[in-house]
Amino acid sequence: MKKSPLSLCLALILTMAPPLAAQTLPAPQVEEEKGFDLMEEGAKLLFRGLMREMEPALNEMGKALSEMEPALQNLMALIDDIRNYDAPRVLDNGDILIPRRKDVPRPLPPTPSLPEGEIEL
Repeated sequence: MKKSPLSLCLALILTMAPPLAAQTLPAPQVEEEKGFDLMEEGAKLLFRGLMREMEPALNEMGKALSEMEPALQNLMALIDDIRNYDAPRVLDNGDILIPRRKDVPRPLPPTPSLPEGEIEL
């Protein structure tokens, strides 16, 4: 049976329950340090388990972002700076309009890159 991170966390919390009221003698310093070590080890196990479960999803997200990178770079070249735009408006037909502020200059068109060694005349 596979244990989820939540069940591991619950088990860790239950093992670290406070002493009963009848136990009024102070615990030795060594046991207190041992308790902190156990809590630290439990937290490490919890985070390792979470990372192991999240790793495939993070890898897929990284691949998707790397595939989208050229399109996003082209989009960002067209947009210029997001602060140059007003808040979006939804038109009656459902279109979304994001107007460019009138007090900012138009962005320069992106310059095409030439192959190395060539000069534009």
